[in-house]
Amino acid sequence: MLNLVLFGPPGAGKGTQSEKLIHYYQLVHLSTGDILRSEIAAQTALGMEAKKLMDQGILVPDEVVIGMINSKLDANSEAKGFIFDGFPRTKAQAEALDALLAKRNTTITLMLALEVSEEELTKRLLLRGKDSGRADDRNTDIIKKRIDEYNSKTAAVAEYYKAQNKFKGINGVGSIEEIFGNLCSAIDSEK
Repeated sequence: MLNLVLFGPPGAGKGTQSEKLIHYYQLVHLSTGDILRSEIAAQTALGMEAKKLMDQGILVPDEVVIGMINSKLDANSEAKGFIFDGFPRTKAQAEALDALLAKRNTTITLMLALEVSEEELTKRLLLRGKDSGRADDRNTDIIKKRIDEYNSKTAAVAEYYKAQNKFKGINGVGSIEEIFGNLCSAIDSEK
């Protein structure tokens, strides 16, 4: 089973590359944001618990997110693998994910981190902001805060996977196809 964690700061190209990886390797996309929204829409017990917290401005606790991921893993038991998007964001979440996967006799295959300079990320996000209308993609101060937040929060997760020899940094600058080729090379070298 191929289980990937795709990482990268805002504007690194995760969305573009994850779609290509999902199609090419026939993976199930597990986006914590999408899962939360679908659980809330379906009015599941976990979804209602998450909504109650979110309505109060409280972050959804790890155990609720882990419960939702567990449900998605169960619902896709025949999958060839998964690509985790937006999760894990902390070492505790990475450990919980490892425990969930171990119960299914599988593990994370690789953490792929798209590496892009802050200057390039800012340029990409400002460009995206012109098209998307997203306010957080049009303000350089907010962009810098988002990149800093990503760097500070995810460093421990990268170290966690480095300690397991599962971390691969991928140059996130180049054509979409070049970057995709580099991601595939990293994945194929682990098979």
